Amino acid sequence: VQLVESGGGLVQAGGSLRLSCAASGSIFGINAMGWYRQAPGKERELVATISSGDSTNYADSVKGRFTISRDNAKKTVYLQMDSLKREDTAVYYCYAGRFNQLHWGQGTQVTVSS
Repeated sequence: VQLVESGGGLVQAGGSLRLSCAASGSIFGINAMGWYRQAPGKERELVATISSGDSTNYADSVKGRFTISRDNAKKTVYLQMDSLKREDTAVYYCYAGRFNQLHWGQGTQVTVSS
């Protein structure tokens, strides 16, 4: 499974960004997909997940501001990020679960300025 993220960048606090993650390769059997993030000097943390049945789960820190969705036809998962805060600054990694293995994208930088 290959995962390619896009949509990161620099945005002012209060602004919005939309991340995309496109899956290719051996995509049969992919179930949950989602996003983690890692800020400098911190551990990687879960941001949001979405199951194959479209059940979603969010970190408390992003609830009400971020929305995860997926387009199964396009094999793509999205993360709509609104009301961004400086503390959302991090590298965001897409993941896909397939047959008890996790596959990762290369990461995309999100920087929120004040």
